[in-house]
Amino acid sequence: MVGAFGAGWVVSEMIASQEILTNRPGTIEKAELGLDQANTAVQLAGREAEWMAEAAKMIEGNGAQLIDINMGCPAKKVTSGLSGSALMRDLDHALRLIEATVGAVKVPVTLKMRLGWDDDQINAPELAKRAEGAGIKLVTIHGRTRCQFYTGRADWAAIRAVKQAVSIPVIANGDICSVQDARDALEQSGADGVMIGRGAQGRPWLLAEVMADLCGTAAPVIPKGAAFADLVLTHYDAVLNFYGATLGHRVARKHLGWFMDTAGTSDVLRRAVLTAPTAADVIALLPTALDSEQRHAA
Repeated sequence: MVGAFGAGWVVSEMIASQEILTNRPGTIEKAELGLDQANTAVQLAGREAEWMAEAAKMIEGNGAQLIDINMGCPAKKVTSGLSGSALMRDLDHALRLIEATVGAVKVPVTLKMRLGWDDDQINAPELAKRAEGAGIKLVTIHGRTRCQFYTGRADWAAIRAVKQAVSIPVIANGDICSVQDARDALEQSGADGVMIGRGAQGRPWLLAEVMADLCGTAAPVIPKGAAFADLVLTHYDAVLNFYGATLGHRVARKHLGWFMDTAGTSDVLRRAVLTAPTAADVIALLPTALDSEQRHAA
């Protein structure tokens, strides 16, 4: 969806390399989502060089235009498996994964990371420099350590040390929730661009707002009322078509929650939508839940 709202690049959700190679149901489909569109990337995570290389070859063969390696995810289920940001505790091992992935494909490979594992191990500049030497074309830095998870505020100024360590583009990430945040992140970090994740939840047009401010592109038309409800219904229908009605109904709940946060939906209506037993029930409730004029009329 964000691709339709002005994002320069859209990155897939994190895909475990081993799950692609073992053909876990739904994994290949997620990796292929959007590959027929311009400016999309597939993000891989893993802990074994051989798996990363083979998975990279597979998704390149399926049409991936760019591969992003995730060394920034802080989730315990990921770091306990020595993937994601756990790799920032062992840069030699991290480099073996990077070298294997870069060497396996012809498409550009980029890297996502955090500042470090914790405040005593801030090593993003070192990892970025070594990654550049291994052929990484761009690095994205979330301005927190792994042990911070998402607490406090992202330290955009700390990203400047990474920018000074490499000659490849550096992208700032973390807590960019407005046009002013994007400006501040670029100024404090010296980065070449920004990556927006959670800030676009429930309001995908934020990407186009930032692009319009920084690059002079056309400002987006922000949907209101019935237009906003139509946008969400379109998104919901796309989720159902991709995952199937049963799984899609569950997967979409968090997205619907974010949209209802944006709409200012009442707690009663919000609960009704999120606990609705079927997709048909959700579709019947959404116009009233998302359109303030309908809520007032009711």
